[in-house]
Amino acid sequence: MPMDGLTVGFAARELDDILRDGRIDKITQPERDTVVLVIRAGGANHRLLLCASPNNARCHLTMNSYSNPLEPPAMCMLMRKQIAGARITGVRQVEGDRIVHVDMDAVNELGDHVLRRLVLEIMGRHSNLLLLDENDRILEATRHVNPEMSRVRQIQPGMTYLPPPAQDKLNPQTVTADELYARLVSLPEGKLSRSLADTVTGLSRAAAEELACRVLQPGEEWPGNLRDACERLADFLGRLPQMADPRVLFGENGETEDVFPFPYLSRRTDSQRPYKTLSEALEVYFGTRDARDRLNQKSASMVRMLKGQMDRCQRKLALQEEELSSAERMEEYRRMGEVINANLYQLKKGMTEAVLPDWNDPDGGTITVPMDIRLTPSQNAQKYFKKYQKARSAREVAAQQRDKTLEEMDYLEGMLLDVDKCVGESELEEIRQELVRTGYMKKTANRRQQRQLPGSKPYRYQSDDGIEILVGKNAAQNDRITLGAKPEETWLHAKDMPGSHVIICREGEIPLTTMKQAALLAAWYSKGQRSSLVPVDYTLRKYVKKPSGAAPGKVIYTHQKTAYMTPEEEEIKKIRLLEA
Repeated sequence: MPMDGLTVGFAARELDDILRDGRIDKITQPERDTVVLVIRAGGANHRLLLCASPNNARCHLTMNSYSNPLEPPAMCMLMRKQIAGARITGVRQVEGDRIVHVDMDAVNELGDHVLRRLVLEIMGRHSNLLLLDENDRILEATRHVNPEMSRVRQIQPGMTYLPPPAQDKLNPQTVTADELYARLVSLPEGKLSRSLADTVTGLSRAAAEELACRVLQPGEEWPGNLRDACERLADFLGRLPQMADPRVLFGENGETEDVFPFPYLSRRTDSQRPYKTLSEALEVYFGTRDARDRLNQKSASMVRMLKGQMDRCQRKLALQEEELSSAERMEEYRRMGEVINANLYQLKKGMTEAVLPDWNDPDGGTITVPMDIRLTPSQNAQKYFKKYQKARSAREVAAQQRDKTLEEMDYLEGMLLDVDKCVGESELEEIRQELVRTGYMKKTANRRQQRQLPGSKPYRYQSDDGIEILVGKNAAQNDRITLGAKPEETWLHAKDMPGSHVIICREGEIPLTTMKQAALLAAWYSKGQRSSLVPVDYTLRKYVKKPSGAAPGKVIYTHQKTAYMTPEEEEIKKIRLLEA
């Protein structure tokens, strides 16, 4: 766990050194569980991020800019009233646990100086951010907890704040060797790291393994001399504040795996990259991870809706196929009517069936025609002709409906592909607007849910020949990059399937390597991503037209040629990505 007790302690000390005596100039709340304070301290502006996300709760300075709702949430407006202009008097960790207090000297409406405190509780799905007054009364919190949710601890505005129930563990900031020994000697010998995690407050599994690594001999799980090990552990914990040297642990695939406040000897040191401050390290670790998690959360309902609509279309298509199948008997009805008319002279009313010559049979066989005893032979013939006309009309309608259903399924598949290509909330919002336009989603009326979002941008790649390649992430971007391209630039798209428009930003002759890489991108960012020999059409932009009134991303084109590509992830990763 990245933000364990040890890391929180280092973060609190770093923030206290930088922000103490600073003044809060600006307060924003980009997410329901996230607050950003702009603080003027030491002659510079600092952006303090306090996040109570269930998966990525943390506190650190940030350089990122966050999009905010068109109207600030209620908690943000209350904080602006209560702590705007307040002076930071201290940032501290509580009892070595994953709780941070940001104390402030604020001025109330009467002009009196009063204490205000922000409390960040980093506790997984129970994480929370609270604003308290001078009497520890809760003014507001990002997550309210009522008696139905918890009988042990409620969190509601107006209630007195009670910290999380204390665990019977030792404070790593003040623990002594004797206290450690007294606890550990009473435990059965096993893995020291597990015993430390159960004994010392705020230790994650990784931190407990690191402490054990510092005092155990190679191959040991429990120290041979427990008292000596406790002496060294207490000494090490006492020296922690002077050991700040933040590192980010990277995996073999280049993904961030963990963040440490100092080099961990229990992890591969060559995979740990140093950073100047812990805030920088936390930003690297959490930045893309938090953005990706939030994007997945925000797109989840959209994906569920699209998949639900796809299921609806599948069911409708099955019924339409059944109607088409039953309509195939229409020729049989016509043949029966014609056979009856051709043999009226030998038929009488009241017959249950007639065995008549079948001139469609090359062997000169017969056909048995069921007859309605209540009708004359001529009326029976007319009855079959009416069945034929009805089946013929039903087939035409079913065929039209099937085509519309297939077109709708193609549209929904394209939307699902576009959602999967989103790397930012701007792209997701463009897809939402398109789904609102087509009636699949309702327009958001709550301005506190609407965002101030920057314009979305397509993927920008650079080929091995140094030529820029643009790839649209959704229908709106496809329109922008295609209609904005120069007439002699090359346009590509996977043939007859949903996918991205691709533009090679060079007029005239295109090197073979660039053409191949652009075609690979067109195949990869399409429905055929996991297929082989995906057909990719390419032509000049001047031959691509957008029909009047066509939906976003829909075009027609001529003079195309087709290449067949087998997209592979490793090949795509080799193409230089300039901007995602």
